[in-house]
Amino acid sequence: MQPQATATKLLDNYIGGKWTPVDASNELDVTNPASGELLARVPLSSATDLDAAVKAARAALPAWRDVSVIQRARHLFALREGLEARREEMARSVTAEMGKTIADSRAEVGRMIEMVEAACAIPTTMQGRVIEDVSRGVDCETIRQPVGVCAGIAPFNFPAMVPFWFLPFAIGCGNAFILKPSEQVPMTQQIAFEVLDGLDLPPGVVNLVNGGREVVESILEHPDIDAVSFVGSAPVARLVYEGAARTGKRVQALGGAKNHMVVMPDAVVDKTVNGIIGSAFGAAGQRCMAGSVLVTVGAAYERVMPSLIERTKALSLGEGLDESVDVGPVISAAACTRIGEAIERGVGEGAELLVGGQAPDVDGDGSFVAPAILGRVRPEMATAREEIFGPVLSVIEVETLEEAIAAINQSSFGNGVSIFTESGAAVRRFRHDVEVGMIGVNVGVAAPVAFFPFSGWKDSFLGDLHAHGPDAVDFFTRKKTVTSRFFSDGQPSGPFFVES
Repeated sequence: MQPQATATKLLDNYIGGKWTPVDASNELDVTNPASGELLARVPLSSATDLDAAVKAARAALPAWRDVSVIQRARHLFALREGLEARREEMARSVTAEMGKTIADSRAEVGRMIEMVEAACAIPTTMQGRVIEDVSRGVDCETIRQPVGVCAGIAPFNFPAMVPFWFLPFAIGCGNAFILKPSEQVPMTQQIAFEVLDGLDLPPGVVNLVNGGREVVESILEHPDIDAVSFVGSAPVARLVYEGAARTGKRVQALGGAKNHMVVMPDAVVDKTVNGIIGSAFGAAGQRCMAGSVLVTVGAAYERVMPSLIERTKALSLGEGLDESVDVGPVISAAACTRIGEAIERGVGEGAELLVGGQAPDVDGDGSFVAPAILGRVRPEMATAREEIFGPVLSVIEVETLEEAIAAINQSSFGNGVSIFTESGAAVRRFRHDVEVGMIGVNVGVAAPVAFFPFSGWKDSFLGDLHAHGPDAVDFFTRKKTVTSRFFSDGQPSGPFFVES
């Protein structure tokens, strides 16, 4: 096993079943965004490093494909146990390198493990279909086979979970897999790959290549990579989608979001405020499922806003490992600047700053942004349309549910949406009419569990098959249909598809 990274450690790649030092011309600091502390250094690998991983993955495919699906599932069961044994270590790693609170990190690692649990069902979910006697003496069946070498490109905001939206399903289906974690948060996957290293997988089944843009471009261009999974911003998702399609690869590209939360006049106030705060300000708003636009319908504004403002002002900021902290830092100083500029732009457009906007009172050199609420926002404003990816909540006031739905549907994004109400009729109308892929009813973050697909729409997703759930098995397998008959079984048969 590789020793845990220290403050001066240059991280290794994992290629062909072993930890591989990288002779990189460029390296980046990995820092704790709450303090600026140097945690490690990450190499920016080259196209040559990526090619070595692809060759290892391609060489591993025949042997791994020949492993029975039951045995592959047993490897996943072992992976689940190995991750469970290091659950707290990984959660603390997520907080150290990404900044979210330890409670959020523990929940993230729990979802990571849940993905492996879902993938353990591969002997069932990978089953094909068969029909006997489509014609007399003729049978037809569809079987699933692995796609080949698959690559995953992960974002900074979920260092543990998002890579595992893909990895366990890919290898469970018999593929080889290459992960490029975010260069901003590479350390948690070092722990995960230590666990993978102990599973006695054929060398090359799983590979990790640290790096930046050059590695991403090489993934898109490499002729021996068959499928690409990506999570990140909407503009980059489009580039990945187009680049992968241009080279004939299967691709799923999950992009950005601008998620709305609708509050009806009959909403249960305390529970609704809890849901709004958790959605808007959890992980400092750095989630593609964060609720960043609040739409109040009629009297809901006066019922909800006083409590929401008071509760937001009371949120504590600080180092995420402190169990008492409500909101951790954003990922970097550059993100602080970008988020501050977005708030200023909203005020310049005519929004009213109700909470936040000031420099937070936090000791040290961390990248903190005080949670902010902007009132008097109109749907056409940039703050209501563009992804800010920080702890900023924009509030739009409307009079009817129809107006709320119209405000949602004019967005170019369609990732997640929530409605807070006790009216079944309102829920039915809402879920039928909104042009969004994931819906929460009295749930602030409507991210589905591992057995259901992460089903964003519009600019939030490019591709045909979504992450995890049954879509994962479809994405990581190719279907082969076999039509067969045999003349030596003594059964009468006529021309194919013509009954005698």
